[in-house]
Amino acid sequence: MTDTSEMEWEDTRAGHRSMTSRDEDLRAWFIREVLPLEAALTQYLRHNWREPANVADLLQDVYVRVFEAARKELPKATGPFVFATARNLLVDRVRHEKVVPFEAVENLDALNVASDTPPPDEQVLAREELRLIQSALNRLHPRSREAFIMHHVDGFSRREIASRMGISEITVTWYLNQGVRLLADILYRVSPQRRPR
Repeated sequence: MTDTSEMEWEDTRAGHRSMTSRDEDLRAWFIREVLPLEAALTQYLRHNWREPANVADLLQDVYVRVFEAARKELPKATGPFVFATARNLLVDRVRHEKVVPFEAVENLDALNVASDTPPPDEQVLAREELRLIQSALNRLHPRSREAFIMHHVDGFSRREIASRMGISEITVTWYLNQGVRLLADILYRVSPQRRPR
């Protein structure tokens, strides 16, 4: 009769052999697919990072990230995956620094880091839309405007608005519908010059 501990030992050894085989395959993939990209990757890191002394560390960090990700699943296209990993690492480094030097700010466009502020043309359009909405809101009946703002801006329910305004929920619904219709008419009406023929 076979001892239970002997069976467990055999299972462990078999698992170790298959794990070792998987690790060997992963290492072979890394040597075959990733390491040949080192020159181009180093050049990319030098071009996009302000401290040349840090490039070797960044390269190692990219390798670690790529290897860890490949442990879960091998990428379909190694080159794009490695360079996307490098870009993400650089973005993370820029975001985590408390002081962003001028050189890093110059490279943000190359890194495709999303900016919190919209471009100037979008800011102008947004301001114009706000003016148009404010003008449209000012043309509403004061009670409709009050109900509309309480519902769509402050997030109150119809019941809460009815309680605050001292009216029924049906009246609140009527005010809201009236407000939406009038605003839609004001904001989306087609002028006679622009009407399709």
